[in-house]
Amino acid sequence: MIAKGLEHGGIGGNGLHLCVDMQRLFDVGSPWAVDWFERVLSPIEELCGSHPHRTIFTRFIPATRPGDGRGTWARYYRRWADVTLERIGADAIRLVPALERFVPPARVIDKHVYSPWNEGNLDALLAGSGIDTVIVTGGETDVCVLATVLGAVDRGLRVILATDAVCSSSDATHDALMELYLSRFTEQIEAVSTAEILHAWR
Repeated sequence: MIAKGLEHGGIGGNGLHLCVDMQRLFDVGSPWAVDWFERVLSPIEELCGSHPHRTIFTRFIPATRPGDGRGTWARYYRRWADVTLERIGADAIRLVPALERFVPPARVIDKHVYSPWNEGNLDALLAGSGIDTVIVTGGETDVCVLATVLGAVDRGLRVILATDAVCSSSDATHDALMELYLSRFTEQIEAVSTAEILHAWR
């Protein structure tokens, strides 16, 4: 599926850059390392640098110990015991240095599940802000980005995916999700390059 550009017009003053889980936890050397992580850092940095006051970073916070968590999350953290906080250490949840330097003025929202919407902090931060558009970057396209995008769609927000600034550890499911976003959510989701976003977001 080929991206069709910003079909619903430019990006006004009510836009927000929502950068998903660009943490040391997913960088080179981690059990959860994402192959394309380094490739997307540069365009994400460009977006952050252009609108640091309009940037929110989400951070995925793993369970403290293996087996912690409600329901299937307990099984999940038995499977992924090596990324629990007591084993991997608190530094792993930090943003990578290239992005951490934007905070502040950029802000950080922590979450313990895939979606940044479930725990209420993001909704509270956006309440009364007038934000009507979210520009989504980060990882992974088919997990936490997916949960972020669908939550934004449910809230009636216009979603713009930066095609060169989202990453996954799976080419196949990344491609499948981009196909889904562009074929089933045409009135709610647009997908364009970072350069196009920067040009349209004045």
